[in-house]
Amino acid sequence: MSKMIDLDDVFKEKVENLSDFEFNSKVAGVFDDMVNRSVPFYDEMQRLTSELAGNYAQVGTRVYDLGCSTGTTMLLMDKTVEEGIQFIGIDDSEEMINKCREKLNNFKLNRDIELLVTDLTRHVPIENASVIAMVLVLQFIRPINRLSIVKKIFEGMVKNGVFILFEKILTEEKSFNREFIDHYYDFKRRNDYSELEISQKREALENVLIPYKTSENINMLKEAGFEEVEVFFKWYNFTGIIAKKL
Repeated sequence: MSKMIDLDDVFKEKVENLSDFEFNSKVAGVFDDMVNRSVPFYDEMQRLTSELAGNYAQVGTRVYDLGCSTGTTMLLMDKTVEEGIQFIGIDDSEEMINKCREKLNNFKLNRDIELLVTDLTRHVPIENASVIAMVLVLQFIRPINRLSIVKKIFEGMVKNGVFILFEKILTEEKSFNREFIDHYYDFKRRNDYSELEISQKREALENVLIPYKTSENINMLKEAGFEEVEVFFKWYNFTGIIAKKL
C-alpha cells in the first residue's frame, strides 16, 4: 500500500530568527520528499544498503537501522534479508518513530520489528547484530560522541557482521570543497528548491550537521575495532562505507 507523500515546504517562507534544524513533527511529515529532493542518489543509497544487508544478515541475529526516520531502509531490507531475522529501528525523534510505525503498518510486513525512541549519545542498545545501517545519521551526532558510539556498535556486533554507513563529507583537499558544494546546490535547484529554501536550510543545519572527511570516518571505524573498511559509494560530498568485524 502506498500514498502520495507530502511535499517539503519547511523552509519555503522566510523565517525570522531561524533556529537549528530538528527532526520535529513538521519535518517528519515531509521527510520522504525532503530526502529524495535533498540527497543525490538517495534511492540508490537505500538499494545498496538493502543489497549489502542481504549479503551479511545472519540467521539468529538482529538487523539494526540507527536513525531509522520513516522506515525506508527497513522496508527495502525486508526484501533482501532472510525471513525470521528481527529488525530493530532506533531514532531519537518520537515524531519520526510514529511516522515509521505508520508507514511500516501500511505495508504489513511479515517480520518481527521493534521500534525504539533512543538518544544514542546516552544509550546504544545493540546486541547480537549482524548488520547495522546508519544512513546519513552519524553526521548529526556531536563529534565528541561519535567514536564512543561506533565502539559500542562494534561491541554489539557478531563475528563477520557489517556496519553500513552513509555520510555527507568534507573533501580531502580543501580546494575541491566549495566546488562540490556548488554542484550539490545545483542538484537541489534541479529539484525545485528555491534560493531562499537552500539558504535557510543551510543556515539551520550549520550547527547541527558537522561532516567529517572520508579518511576521518575510516580512521574512526578502524579505531573502534573494525578490521576491514571499504568505500563503496561516492558522489561529490556524499559517501558510503562498509566496515566488517572479523
